[in-house]
Amino acid sequence: MSSRVLITGGAGFIGSHLSERLLDEGNEVICVDNFFTGSRRNIEHLFGNPRFEVIRHDITFPLYLEVDEIYNLACPASPVHYQHDPVQTTKTSVVGAINMLGLAKRLRVPILQASTSEVYGDPAVHPQTEDYWGNVNPIGPRSCYDEGKRAAETLFFDYRRQHDLSIKVIRIFNTYGPRMHPNDGRVVSNFIVQALRGEPITIYGDGSQTRSFCYVDDLVDGMVRLMNTDHDVTGPINVGNPSEFTMLELANTVKQITGSASPIEYRGLPQDDPKQRQPNIALARDSLGWQPTVQLQAGLERTIDYFRNELAV
Repeated sequence: MSSRVLITGGAGFIGSHLSERLLDEGNEVICVDNFFTGSRRNIEHLFGNPRFEVIRHDITFPLYLEVDEIYNLACPASPVHYQHDPVQTTKTSVVGAINMLGLAKRLRVPILQASTSEVYGDPAVHPQTEDYWGNVNPIGPRSCYDEGKRAAETLFFDYRRQHDLSIKVIRIFNTYGPRMHPNDGRVVSNFIVQALRGEPITIYGDGSQTRSFCYVDDLVDGMVRLMNTDHDVTGPINVGNPSEFTMLELANTVKQITGSASPIEYRGLPQDDPKQRQPNIALARDSLGWQPTVQLQAGLERTIDYFRNELAV
């Protein structure tokens, strides 16, 4: 049975893929975005679909619509963008969550919060499980995003306890794929763009720090599965690929796929940058029947093809 679905941040990298998935399933989709980091190009191929609607709106202001489900994805998610206006980043996470929770409460509909592995900070536990409280600097340059998302999770669970609201909280680990912003400062897009342009591939630190990379289609599948669970399944649930790679391994894989001769250049590690990041996805396997299916090599090949077309190289 089709639903009328609101996606905040629907013109972003992940939001545009989620919009496609929900439209393919026969739903109506209302995409809300202020286009700070989202792009009309990400969703222009959907404009001809009569079940797709776009509203330019900033969720730090109230929004009044009639919908059956809400996916709250709105918030800049890369350090370059969320540190550009840190006060606005915190407001988007906190005030935006309050506005969307208020809408869900009024309509009595389920709402999913796109949280992040950044709530774990620079983790002292590895791999990270959902019951780990994290190691976050509350006053550092990344805090606007890390603590904003942590506060949003608090609000979601308080609305659950106080109003019996149907909430779903997903903790997203590093995700990559077509429609990533080429200048967002994320490691996958950075390495690919630099390799395709023949520029030095910049590694911050000594290259031994690790990340786990989840292809965007796998992530979207996890989001939809979580939204479709019973009222009692709230999360938080880690969704990411548990296969761990060092930054140096990733750089060399990108060089191999692109055939680039770009040299590798080492730079200082940014403040509070996590040294390890790997999800424990046992809960996602048990609760959602979910696990990633796209391996890094295959996902990188698709992403590199996208950037090759975008950059026309």
